[in-house]
Amino acid sequence: MSFSLHSPFVSIGHFHCHNHQNHISPPSTTTTTTTLASPPYLFQQRRETRSVLTLSSESMEICGVDSEGKEFNSVQEMWREEIGEEGDETRKTQWYRDGVSYWEGVEASVDGVLGGYGHVNDADIIGSEVFLKTLLQERLVNVGPNQHLVALDCGSGIGRITKNLLIRYFNEVDLLEPVAQFLDAARENLASAGSKTHKATNFFCVPLQEFTPAAGRYDVIWVQWCIGHLTDNDFVSFFNCAKGCLKPGGFFVVKENLAKKGFVLDKEDHSITRSDPYFKQLFRQCGLHLYRTKDQKGLPQELFAVKMYALTVDTPPKIHRTRSKTTSNRPQIIK
Repeated sequence: MSFSLHSPFVSIGHFHCHNHQNHISPPSTTTTTTTLASPPYLFQQRRETRSVLTLSSESMEICGVDSEGKEFNSVQEMWREEIGEEGDETRKTQWYRDGVSYWEGVEASVDGVLGGYGHVNDADIIGSEVFLKTLLQERLVNVGPNQHLVALDCGSGIGRITKNLLIRYFNEVDLLEPVAQFLDAARENLASAGSKTHKATNFFCVPLQEFTPAAGRYDVIWVQWCIGHLTDNDFVSFFNCAKGCLKPGGFFVVKENLAKKGFVLDKEDHSITRSDPYFKQLFRQCGLHLYRTKDQKGLPQELFAVKMYALTVDTPPKIHRTRSKTTSNRPQIIK
């Protein structure tokens, strides 16, 4: 099952990356750094070497590490260990069940869903609002005053993002969250929020990878701190399904933690923090186009970096090269 990665977990830092399949050896010189580890939050000594990121449409030879310090030579190696060979539905189901179980033991509060970092809520919302306003102005330029806008909040948790951001810009917001106690808290938190014309409408207690949204319902599908719980195959399947749920001109916003290199597997909550190249490879497999990105500012240095991606379904128009100094904000295909 899929659910919310509500916590911007502490960064695990650097790791060795030996890609034996490509026969690439690490440099002979290394440096030693002290970094904060992902839960449990302990200082650890790690030796930093160059990581190898070889991306192809057929496989992703991306090195990574788990929160216990074990290193993986590829994404495939990590997934085989976690969920078995392809087609092992029993182990994959257990992966999702264990993830939900972790969050069922977390307090249904802002501090709880943000992993004890409730004080980053304001910075997170401010960064998201600046990004969203720009996108709405560019993508929905023909929206009139009577246009009815609808958003889907994926991994909504206790309704933190809906209450503080989405409900102010959309007439309806649907919330998707598989942890029942979080969704109950969201109903309570949103009972008096918004207005008759700006409200939370539907509360879906369904795992992300099992959810089938209504076709053509949404102007924006907001995915924040939850997609790390999906396997790569379910990641691609979710977006392929959700593409048909966007209205013309609609778009996705994905806001997630970023690993500095490769990926970091969290053994405690059963999630994976992906690097920027890893995300872009998956977006390409989904047939999505990268429209705009923005780095989140104002978070504590010990946390993972956080990045926002705006993704569109429509193919960007070709831009003819000229000598004009005027820049264009048109979408670009992920390369």
